[in-house]
Amino acid sequence: MLGVEATLLVTAVAVGAMLNRAGVGLHADAAPLYATWRPHLGWGTPAALAIAVAVVGPGTQWARTARWGALLAAGYLTAVGWTLALALVDGWSEGLTTRLTPQAEYLHEVPRVTDVGRMLAGFADRILDFQPDSWSTHTAGHPPGALLVFVALDRVGLGGGTAAAMACVLVGASVVVSVPIALRALGAGGAARASLPFLVLLPGAVWVGASADGIFTGVVAAGLALLAVRGTATALAGGVLLGFALYLSYGFVLVAPLALVVLALRPGGRVAALLAGATGVATVASVFTVAGFHWWQGYDRVVERYYQGWAADRPYAYWVWANLAALLLSAGPVVGPALRRTLHAARRAWRAWDGSPAPAASTPGAGGPGPVGDPLTLVAVRNRRLGVLARRAGALGPAVLLPAAAVLAVLAADLSGMSKAEVERIWLPFTVWLLVAVAHLPAATHRWWLAGQALTALAVNHLVFTVS
Repeated sequence: MLGVEATLLVTAVAVGAMLNRAGVGLHADAAPLYATWRPHLGWGTPAALAIAVAVVGPGTQWARTARWGALLAAGYLTAVGWTLALALVDGWSEGLTTRLTPQAEYLHEVPRVTDVGRMLAGFADRILDFQPDSWSTHTAGHPPGALLVFVALDRVGLGGGTAAAMACVLVGASVVVSVPIALRALGAGGAARASLPFLVLLPGAVWVGASADGIFTGVVAAGLALLAVRGTATALAGGVLLGFALYLSYGFVLVAPLALVVLALRPGGRVAALLAGATGVATVASVFTVAGFHWWQGYDRVVERYYQGWAADRPYAYWVWANLAALLLSAGPVVGPALRRTLHAARRAWRAWDGSPAPAASTPGAGGPGPVGDPLTLVAVRNRRLGVLARRAGALGPAVLLPAAAVLAVLAADLSGMSKAEVERIWLPFTVWLLVAVAHLPAATHRWWLAGQALTALAVNHLVFTVS
């Protein structure tokens, strides 16, 4: 599998370089990454190396035996340190404080929002480009919730590039807590402990610090974790977060498979949790709709805006497969072998499932099986088979079904043509769930894989200058 990954990456880099030299509009100097080639060192280099050594060394074994609360706290703080260290390889200014201040970013629009209600009501009218009051690139490409996050920070006295960058880091690093909590709540405590060090040394932390996608990733992961935790109130809160996520990025409709898996695997109260979660989503959608922003209208105009820009030049024939190379650099080399092991585990679990078959379907009121071809009998048989299929799929467990749902979301995003380039950060909310698959790797190999993850992040951050 490593050979396949290496071939994909080398091919994507080589073909990208050829296309750039030929003048094809990739708009990515270091394709498949949206970055420029610039080998460099920085103040964060020694700190990142030290953190990587600590996690790969004693941290790996400690994660298997540490008290749960202490593990989550240490994991979060280490993830924050790792993300900041990687950012500081580019320096305090270029790596953090000015990262979110260019004209294309959200902070450019914050001073122009003097009336939130008016902004929401007129948001869709400013999405299309080449108008006097068009939104900047990132603001136009997302629903208004993304801009509202930075407006809210500004209103509470945390305006400017430094505060915004730190918010991305602090919220983005919370996936180290949210994902393991979700796994443990779904009965996969071992997978939670196994995946936590990989979430700490996530190569995608290069883009968490600092891009708004770090915040998006943290919000989605927290919403799914709340759905997983027992209780109707937590499911409602999870629904609210996932509903708000829909107003952070249009692409988060693809979080639906992950949410359905979480609800299906909950240990109890699935129907109540589904209703509570749906209520939370509907509440958020209602608030935005009443305020004047209609999600579908915004999406329709975003598609048009998308092709007013670089997307019109970027060739689908390259990015539809090169995107996967970019994902590989964000998820790390462990993702391919881990998913391969997960597929094998799924096959074994499927074949070994020993659930008892349901009794033969009977026609209601007839006291026995109905005649062949009887509609009620056919419906009963179909429902029985669907029930068996659902129980059999549920037996695969969260360490199989969550990565599978993330794969489904990534493939849908990739084939849609609405994710041509920059997916190393855009797909972070799905990438963190792909890494749950590491639970299927032999524990004895985890240190080597973690070393590979760390080296990937360090290589990317020291060879190119990433753009958010």
